[in-house]
Amino acid sequence: MIEEIIKNYLDGHFIAPSFLERPENPPERYIIFEKTGGSETNHIDSATIAFQCYAESLYEASKLNVKLKACLNEMIYFTDISKAKLNSDYNFTDPETKEYRYQAVYDFKY
Repeated sequence: MIEEIIKNYLDGHFIAPSFLERPENPPERYIIFEKTGGSETNHIDSATIAFQCYAESLYEASKLNVKLKACLNEMIYFTDISKAKLNSDYNFTDPETKEYRYQAVYDFKY
């Protein structure tokens, strides 16, 4: 399961905790990620994963996003993932909760 591979990797290699859903008592900085799509062709799986970096300010969320992208780009050397390509990233501040966050969307092959 791609989510498990990513979660295990981030837990061992990233500076902020990662979650698959919003924690009840979130820390000051953290990441939530979810699979937003996927397919299989010739026994090769692909997935699109959205990563949301939360922090105490927009600047800190942006910095966390940059560090996350560097970490994800290194994944192909340490996991069963053969491709980790940035699809897009952008400010994704939540207007409802007023929480600062950036979102990076990645395409994976595994």
